[in-house]
Amino acid sequence: MQTGTHLTVSFGKQRKISDTTEFKQLTKQDAKNELAKELEKILNTAPSTVEKQRTAEEFKGFQRLFSKFLQGTSSTVQWDKVEPLPHGAVIGYKELTSPETKRIKDMLSRLVVVKLNGGLGTTMGCTGPKSLIPVRNELTFLDLTVQQIEHLNKTYDTDVPLVLMNSFNTDEDTHKVLPKYRGLRIKIYTFNQSRFPRLNKESLLPIGRTLNNPDPESWYPPGHGDFYDAFYNSGLLEMFIGGGREYCFVSNIDNLGATVDLNILNLMLNPGKGQNHEFVMEVTDKTKGDVKGGTLIQYENKIRLLEIPQVPKERVDEFKSVNKFKIFNTNNLWMKLKTIASLVEEQRMNMEIIVNPKVSA
Repeated sequence: MQTGTHLTVSFGKQRKISDTTEFKQLTKQDAKNELAKELEKILNTAPSTVEKQRTAEEFKGFQRLFSKFLQGTSSTVQWDKVEPLPHGAVIGYKELTSPETKRIKDMLSRLVVVKLNGGLGTTMGCTGPKSLIPVRNELTFLDLTVQQIEHLNKTYDTDVPLVLMNSFNTDEDTHKVLPKYRGLRIKIYTFNQSRFPRLNKESLLPIGRTLNNPDPESWYPPGHGDFYDAFYNSGLLEMFIGGGREYCFVSNIDNLGATVDLNILNLMLNPGKGQNHEFVMEVTDKTKGDVKGGTLIQYENKIRLLEIPQVPKERVDEFKSVNKFKIFNTNNLWMKLKTIASLVEEQRMNMEIIVNPKVSA
């Protein structure tokens, strides 16, 4: 790709492009075209047809992400547009109604539990998947999660499935330990979040060149916002909807406090008159130990999650204030399965991009 003040392109006759707007549009299109060519080359190195098809779906998502990146839309919010939440946006837990015991089995038959299992234990000084770190009495995060769901199934004579969203970093090691749960009353399913190529900052082209024994450092698992596309593309979403499941409860694998709350499930399945709860986020009071956690705000007449990377630098201390922003996001989410499917199919998921620079060793 040529760089400089001007770009010469051919449109039957040679002409010089000096208009800044036109120049930017052409370079963006050039970048997208070059990326598409490189991704096609990488696809042709896939060791199997199945691998090629799966990666092709992931690359479609990556190219949409790349196009948004080229638009240069900043994820930083305009602080003067940040408003307090409207009345009723947050429902106090004490306001929730407990379900009748005789209804609980039927309620749980419509639920899927998903744990985000893509992270490594490096921040805890460990190697391998975070879920396999011993927590108590030599039991790991995954062991304790399985115990929680099995206890639920035994107590209410039901069959709530556990779904693990792995990454290419955790999938192999996770599957090595799953056989030990075969004798328990729980069905465990897995799918992988996408594997996206790292890009060279200068060329905006993939660093990795092959899918055959790829270098892990040339690839990365995207953020948790990838859950929706990855869950849909795995086929599990369609399977669960076809089997009569209606909602999923999603949380981090290392959050052992994230258990199935029957009062919240009752809220989802039995909304009040004129209500339709398709997405519910569990939030809690912010303390001085949680000042970096995301919070909810009113922004351009919509309720949205505000994370610290989206806050203007000069407003970070204000964002951390427990007096102004009193709640934070636990990342425990309840979602309607059919809504996820329709949003993905209609490509109505408009999530922001957070660029994460990485310096090679």
